[in-house]
Amino acid sequence: MSEKISFFMKKYQDRIEELLLHVFPEELKDDPTVKASMYSLLAGGKRIRPVLMYMVADMLKVDLEVVDDFAVAMEMIHTYSLIHDDLPCMDNDTLRRGKPTCHIANGEAFALLGGDALLNRAFERVLSAVAKSPETARAAVCFGENTGILGMIGGQSIDLESEGKKIDTGRLCELHEKKTGALINASCLIPYYIYAAKNGEDKELYDLIHRFSAGTGLGFQIKDDLLDVQADASVLGKSTGKDARDQKSTFVTVFGEASAQKMLDDTYTDVFEALDELTKKGYDCSDLRDFSDVLQNRVQ
Repeated sequence: MSEKISFFMKKYQDRIEELLLHVFPEELKDDPTVKASMYSLLAGGKRIRPVLMYMVADMLKVDLEVVDDFAVAMEMIHTYSLIHDDLPCMDNDTLRRGKPTCHIANGEAFALLGGDALLNRAFERVLSAVAKSPETARAAVCFGENTGILGMIGGQSIDLESEGKKIDTGRLCELHEKKTGALINASCLIPYYIYAAKNGEDKELYDLIHRFSAGTGLGFQIKDDLLDVQADASVLGKSTGKDARDQKSTFVTVFGEASAQKMLDDTYTDVFEALDELTKKGYDCSDLRDFSDVLQNRVQ
C-alpha cells in the first residue's frame, strides 16, 4: 500500500510522524507507561485518520497548523483503542502491525496504563487547540462525541455484547458506524467545523463530506472483515480468522464473503459519487479520490 500512495500521501504522513514523536514531555521518556504508549504509537500503521483529516483540510483550504493538534489526538485515540482492544479481557490478541501487541511486549498492567495515557493526553491536545484557537470549539465537540460512548466506545460495547449472538443488519451497521466509522467520520468533519467557524455553515458541503466520511468508514470495516478471511497474516500484520474464532458478527459472518464484497463495491460507488459532487462545487478532490481507490483495494 505504502508504495502506491506515497506520491500524494507522504507529506501528510511525514507531518504526523514528526508530531507523534513529541506527544509526551521528554523528561518522561523512560517512564514505563510512556514507553508502552510510544511502543504502540510508533509501531507503524497507515495513519489513515490524520491523513484524511489533512486531506479534507487542504480541500477546504484550512490551515494545517490549526488541524495539527486534532490530527495528533485522533491518532492517539486510535492507538489507545487498539491497545485496549488487544488486551486479554477483550480480543486477547498477540500480533498488531507485525509486532507483539502492547501487553505482550510491556505487560498487561502497563499496556492498560499506556492506553489510558494516550486517551488523556489526546484530550489535553484538543483542549490546547481550543485554548489557542477558540473557533475550534465545535470541532472539539465533534472529537469528543465520536471518540466516546456515542461513537467508538459505544461501538466496542455493542461488539462485546454481541459476541456469540446473531444480530440483525441494523445492529451490525450501528456497531460498525460507531466502532470504526466514528473516528473516520470525525477526521473528515473536524476540518469542516473549523472551516465553517470562519466561513459560515454550508449544509450542502457538510452533507457531501458526511456522505464521503460515512461511506469511507463503512467501506473500511467491510474491507477489514473481508481481509480477516482473505489475507495472509504475515502481510496483514495481525492475526486472521479471529472473527470466526471469537464468534463475532461481521459483514462476512452475517452476509457471506460474496455479499460482503458486493456491499464493499456499492459503498465505494457512493463514496466516489460524493467526491464527484464535491468536485462539481469546485473543490479539488484528487488526493481523496486516489486515497479512496487505495483503501478499497488494500491488502492490509
